[in-house]
Amino acid sequence: METKTVSNRMFSIVVLYDMQTTFFANAIEGLSDEDRHKRLNTKANHVAWLTGSLVEQRYEIANILGADLKQSAHELFKDNKGIQDDVVYPSLTEFKKDWENITPVLREALISADDKKLDESFEMMPGMSMTYYDLISFCSYREANCIGQIALWRRLLGYPGMKYN
Repeated sequence: METKTVSNRMFSIVVLYDMQTTFFANAIEGLSDEDRHKRLNTKANHVAWLTGSLVEQRYEIANILGADLKQSAHELFKDNKGIQDDVVYPSLTEFKKDWENITPVLREALISADDKKLDESFEMMPGMSMTYYDLISFCSYREANCIGQIALWRRLLGYPGMKYN
């Protein structure tokens, strides 16, 4: 199926988005809820936080492009909140449900984004501004990075490697 985006710049972003949608599901497939919080005596982000953070990011990007939605664990991740040692994060099944809910909404928003919106600047933090296109590009990179971390956790926790189908 050929995807036609409003902005030519978004075509490759949507191709990566579709791949990462599948890779996310494959990365968390079969991981137990008992293993989702394991950090193996490190300070590394565990699978539960990585998963929830990815879901939150998709919701945030959808919201800047016009949606008004929140994942069920929004309070744990809002404002780019880092991992909290004393929190029991939701199950991977709950995160996957939120992922499946936001994925088609964000995909349509990415396809429909025009150059005017993509070129619009906003203040990321005091003294630092960027365009929405730059933010979306960075988030696409971060999504791939986090999925790769979950794939590594699979192996470290004794699970088979992630499938790329």
